[in-house]
Amino acid sequence: MSARLLSARLAPAARRLASSASASASTPPRRFTHYLSTNAGGLLRTESSLRSSRLRSWPPGAYALHNVPAVRSISFIRILPRLFQKFATLGAVGGATIVGGLVYLQNQAQKGADYAIDLLSRGKDFASNTFGTAYTSAGDVAGQIRLGWEKTKEDMDVPEWLRNILSGQEGGEGGSGGPEGDGPKKSGAGAAAAGAAGAAAMGYDDKDDDRSEERIARDEQMMMLTKKMIEIRGLLQTVGQSDQLNLPSIVVIGSQSSGKSSVLEAIVGHEFLPKGSNMVTRRPIELTLVNTPDARAEYGEFPALGLGKITDFSQIQRTLTDLNLAVPKEQCVTDEPIQLRIYSPNVPDLSLIDLPGYIQVVGEDQPAQLKEKIAELCEKYIQPPNIILAISAADVDLANSTALRASRKVDPRGERTIGVITKMDLVDPDKGISMLTDKKYPLRLGYVGVVCRVPQSTGVLFARGSGNIQKAVAKNEHAYFGAHPLEFGSESHVDVGMNNLRKKLMHVLENTMASSLKTTSEAIQRELAEASYEFKVQYNDRPLSAESYLAESLDAFKHSFKDFADHFGRQQVREMLKHELDQQVLTLLAQRYWNRPFDDLSQPLPEMDPLSDLPKADPENPLWHLKLDASTSSLTKLGIGRLATTVVASALQAHVDRLIANSTFAAHPFARKAITEASTSILRELSYDISDELEICIKPYKYRIELEDHEWAKGRENIAQVLKEEQRMCDDAFKNIESEVGGRKKLRDVMTFIDRVRGGQVQIDGSGVGGAGGFSAALLERGRQAVFLRDRADLIKMRILAVKSKQCASKKNKYYCPEVFLDAVADKLTTTADLFLDAELLSKFYYLFPRELEARLGRNLSQAEIERFAREDPKVRRHLDVVRRKTLLEHVLKEMESLRQLEAREKRYGSRAVAKSNSSGGRGWSLF
Repeated sequence: MSARLLSARLAPAARRLASSASASASTPPRRFTHYLSTNAGGLLRTESSLRSSRLRSWPPGAYALHNVPAVRSISFIRILPRLFQKFATLGAVGGATIVGGLVYLQNQAQKGADYAIDLLSRGKDFASNTFGTAYTSAGDVAGQIRLGWEKTKEDMDVPEWLRNILSGQEGGEGGSGGPEGDGPKKSGAGAAAAGAAGAAAMGYDDKDDDRSEERIARDEQMMMLTKKMIEIRGLLQTVGQSDQLNLPSIVVIGSQSSGKSSVLEAIVGHEFLPKGSNMVTRRPIELTLVNTPDARAEYGEFPALGLGKITDFSQIQRTLTDLNLAVPKEQCVTDEPIQLRIYSPNVPDLSLIDLPGYIQVVGEDQPAQLKEKIAELCEKYIQPPNIILAISAADVDLANSTALRASRKVDPRGERTIGVITKMDLVDPDKGISMLTDKKYPLRLGYVGVVCRVPQSTGVLFARGSGNIQKAVAKNEHAYFGAHPLEFGSESHVDVGMNNLRKKLMHVLENTMASSLKTTSEAIQRELAEASYEFKVQYNDRPLSAESYLAESLDAFKHSFKDFADHFGRQQVREMLKHELDQQVLTLLAQRYWNRPFDDLSQPLPEMDPLSDLPKADPENPLWHLKLDASTSSLTKLGIGRLATTVVASALQAHVDRLIANSTFAAHPFARKAITEASTSILRELSYDISDELEICIKPYKYRIELEDHEWAKGRENIAQVLKEEQRMCDDAFKNIESEVGGRKKLRDVMTFIDRVRGGQVQIDGSGVGGAGGFSAALLERGRQAVFLRDRADLIKMRILAVKSKQCASKKNKYYCPEVFLDAVADKLTTTADLFLDAELLSKFYYLFPRELEARLGRNLSQAEIERFAREDPKVRRHLDVVRRKTLLEHVLKEMESLRQLEAREKRYGSRAVAKSNSSGGRGWSLF
């Protein structure tokens, strides 16, 4: 049977014997102790948790490998001091028998350990025979384990307290004392009390809890109250906008190298604060510790950064370092805080603020006013109602303590200041006790002495790694304070050790928060009244949330898109395509039939078959046949599928952009981008296939086109309107040139000069590009454009008359009327394209686009993205802030009312408790 199981079975019996012995002995009354429940952060575990940890079984050999330094903390030897003292009353024979039995059990435990070593040795031999090359490495591992086990056995063999008892000495080594502990006693139970105090100092569990069940319940209720108040404080921080909406925190101040960071890390149990040779802490760190008794993992969160849960505390340290070093060197410090929350079963519920350390000398690379900036920043945070945790090193006189000097400015009576003396092991115990009981700088909350630096672990097998450092710190403190029981024992009435500091911080924070709840509740009521008035007057009590605003905006946009889809169909597509093909027809006519722009004033070559001779031309003239056939081929082989699809897709995208501009999404860049990407992606995917399919549909027109009489008549009527529009545009452009050159007369003179030069009546040197005839080059350029437009307008007038003539009334004369024929072909292409695009492009786009919107702006958005979207609009952001502020204040006020009900219940209990305990001086507690 292992020592672990034996100790678990002997613990209840030993506890019963100890309680009976203590009841019979006459002991002085115990001082009041502020006990902690499980919710206090794992400082003292309850009996049930201790029992559950003891009854776990381990496979043979696993205990020696799991964690060798933990053997001593959970071995039954821990209870031997109390057992020996209690058994002393049973007689020498019985006591000797029991001692012998326990020594036998210890020997059996040692044999079990030897069995484990032997088992590992046999495993090593098996591995050596099987794998050969693994022999050396396995031997090294077994050797390291054996060395660790031998070291542990040396620590366990014949402890000092056992030698003292067997040699007849009474008393024992005192642990870390203070108001919460019991000092060593000159009686038979003194060793047991000293052992319990030592266990508490090392972070071990205190098994003796003499509180009544009623007292335990009320203490646990107080712990829950503290947790609730810290939660309320976090809510009030989010509400902001008022200095009165703040519950007190513990502000940690001290000079650099005073051990300020070590104290905070010892409270948390991890090294997480930024380290560096230069000034690293440049921003306040608002540290909220949340006790999670049921959780196994420890993690931190940066609420403002949204990084999620961070279980690696070295990553927390790197993040804090980066955030602090982001402050420019010329600024060096800023009052913009860093919010950090740490959740762990090993921390108490506390609200701490770490500030940059005071400096005495400004470095060369630091601003000259840095010392004053740090002092101003610290003074801002240590104002009431915050609690001041003034850190001072033991090797520096309190008269030179910068932290105490700063605290006395804002707290001259020392009512809100807790003094912490670090590095107690660097001075003599006499000097240390004088600093803890100093009367020159008295503090109502007193001083606490700590030795909180983390001892360095030696050896690979017993390396601490990145685990919790609370036990290591507690063990280091016990090694020092336990060695000086007269100075630091419980009878000295001084507080030493991190355990006592945690208890004091929790107790002081509880009372301070409770005393400030009344004023905070009144401030919340005032803020809520103002928020409710603003909500009613400005927003007519209209509720709004980021989700509802997004849903309303999305629904409104979908309705507007549906209206557009109902009015944009095949007819609109046909008009767009016909207009585009009409422009293509005019381009082909200009290239093959009409005049072209000229760049110089050189005499043009005479035309062999001018367009003015077309009505009288020979019907079998191959020139006119070739021109019309080439123009028709260019039109049908233009790529109507790609052109029509692009035109319609561009029109759809333009309509979507107009819908965005007229909707609430116009003020939201994120939504505009999402909607635009949704439409473009759908149109891009559809256009790729639809353009190819449309080309296949119009492929027959590339080889042969047959026109009906009604199609010819329709084309004749349409092209006449197109030519008139083109003539109007030429006239408008001509008028614009007139206004630019300074009048009709001046333009007419330039045009007359150009006509005479091109007609050969006037000779000029060169091409006239650089100016000629007394006209500048720019004026000649405008004149050439005016001549071109004039000739184009005259030609179009002539063709309009030709189209309306009887010659163009029949489709047999298509070569005399190329404009009518090309327009009729364009109309046939348009009819085919608009029918196909309406069935394929429009219908699919109208179906897919709303669903894509829902996916991009609906269910797939995270809460952070929805909040960011809503806050892009300043008016909506203000509305959301008012609603959120009002909701949070109502929630906080509701929580405060629950605390008031708790206070009323405690008052009723306190009135009964005072009547019952007047003789002992007991009294109840109150929140307000």
